[in-house]
Amino acid sequence: METKNKIRVLVVDDSALVRKILSDLLQQDPMIEVVGTASDGTFALRKVEALKPDVVTLDVEMPQKGGLELLPELMSVYPVPVIMVSGVTERGAVATIKALELGAVDFVTKPSASVTEGMPTIAATLIEKIKAVAGANIRRRLLTKPASFIPPPRITIPPLPKGSIPRTRSGGLVIGMGASTGGTEALKDVLVALPKELPPIMVVQHMPEGFTRAFANRLNGLCELTVKEAEDHEPLESGKALIAPGHSHMLIQPTGMGYIAVLSQSEPVMRHRPSVDVLFHSLAREIGPNALGVIMTGMGADGARGLTQMRETGSRTIAQNEQTCVVFGMPKEAIEMGGAEQVLPLQDIPKAIVNLVRNGFAKSD
Repeated sequence: METKNKIRVLVVDDSALVRKILSDLLQQDPMIEVVGTASDGTFALRKVEALKPDVVTLDVEMPQKGGLELLPELMSVYPVPVIMVSGVTERGAVATIKALELGAVDFVTKPSASVTEGMPTIAATLIEKIKAVAGANIRRRLLTKPASFIPPPRITIPPLPKGSIPRTRSGGLVIGMGASTGGTEALKDVLVALPKELPPIMVVQHMPEGFTRAFANRLNGLCELTVKEAEDHEPLESGKALIAPGHSHMLIQPTGMGYIAVLSQSEPVMRHRPSVDVLFHSLAREIGPNALGVIMTGMGADGARGLTQMRETGSRTIAQNEQTCVVFGMPKEAIEMGGAEQVLPLQDIPKAIVNLVRNGFAKSD
């Protein structure tokens, strides 16, 4: 899509006030045109087919036909980037994770108090995300991923002989992963395919507080790995993936007994907390050659500098390729900085991780 053409947006929400405020705020941006609104999923489907918007903003809960009911129909009739507008409740978080599985590419949270006072902040975030996803190839994404999720086959890894993994510090190997827009599904595809017999995994996915726990719980029900939201000073364990909570950065800290995850509520980095850069810089600084960094789909540049530092300190590094990214922002920046040792399609990343683990992250050259 050329930048001179406005991004055509359809706003779907059961509240007339929200539709009006959100439409007015979005249209203040010269690159966005709100071509229509709808009060529920039934009307939305008709308007999508008639107006052919570039992006749809979609409320989760609506009368008649809600967002979760609409998404499968929408993706089969007119695949289009969808950004969910979700409540911050636990129920809203679970529904949002489900919406991402059904084809939505990202989400924003509704204000918890006054709609009129909180909407401008939400609109600013939404505008940024609309611009990022407007060019996403949703049709290609759907061809490779049916709405009813079928886990990919897990990769088998033979037991590693004792002493076969080089240790520069106590604790062995650690895998770090980072993602943003489109990352919930990308991470799911990778983690579900991985066997339990792996080093500890630390994951940063850009997501607000309250949503990371629902995301971790969903993954834990699908994966052979144990997946949970990280707690401060939690020991890293083989076969376990820790998801950084939405309110804190996550770092690694070596101890006499191995590694622990340390949570920090220091200032956001690259406007994010948790930040992928914070995790990757920590892995580079603390364990260097004992780390593997994987950066996946997402807008912006968070993680690019950290992945580059990881490679400079001897870590192995992987970036997702453009063809399989929903948004090729974070991997692109990392690749251009020289931080990516390998650039791979999403479906090849699990096998690459297992192969690197088999070799103890040792370089072949």
